[in-house]
Amino acid sequence: MTNKGMIMLEMEPKLLYEYDDGNFNTLVFGFNCNSKIELPEGHTHFGLVIEGRAALVYGDRIRYLHGGDFFSVIGPAKIISKGVGAISSAYAGFNVCGGPIEEVGKLRYINGCTYTLLVPPVRKGDPCLNHLHFPAHSTQTPHTNPSVRVNVVYHGSGVCLVPEDEKQKVSLVSGYVFVIKTDTLHSFNTEGESMDVITFHPDSDVGMTDDDYPMVNRTIVDGVSARFIPQIRTGGVE
Repeated sequence: MTNKGMIMLEMEPKLLYEYDDGNFNTLVFGFNCNSKIELPEGHTHFGLVIEGRAALVYGDRIRYLHGGDFFSVIGPAKIISKGVGAISSAYAGFNVCGGPIEEVGKLRYINGCTYTLLVPPVRKGDPCLNHLHFPAHSTQTPHTNPSVRVNVVYHGSGVCLVPEDEKQKVSLVSGYVFVIKTDTLHSFNTEGESMDVITFHPDSDVGMTDDDYPMVNRTIVDGVSARFIPQIRTGGVE
């Protein structure tokens, strides 16, 4: 089903969708039980195992993940199981795995919702993977995002309201995958059940830079942070 601002996707072992808003080109792959999908080289792949067990194969490594585990992996890679992955083109991220997803987020968000940054940006501006927790009986303030959002409902149920679309109220349940296009007005509501959504952002406005990160900030020379001593700072890294 395709609306103007929101795209619902069927979970299948293939490239499900590609979206380019002029700033970021994002590809969405799906994988289901007992399927194998090749994740291409030249990209960093972010994903979630929704249920069951997954084998993530990259380089000389095999990582076994379970439902509720998330990952970031540099392609080429293979995965066998059910889940969803979003790709950020020409981005060199980290190979990391984690989980399970916690019941609520670590940080306060809006309208009683909470948030956890699952896979942080390597540098300021880089992509990230996020967990949003919506308690039961949540009513979210309508808002937009300055870049695309790729989402999978990990647990629970709710609705997404998209005023500009012909189908303005979209029901969401565990396992649903959907894309919200750049600058689309939307909001999430829940009724008697909470909902957990894992969300990929192709960009971020926080993160480390070469001049601002804990190691350099907390290296003190004669009472002064190394951040402010250019003559000892490392030059360009090849």
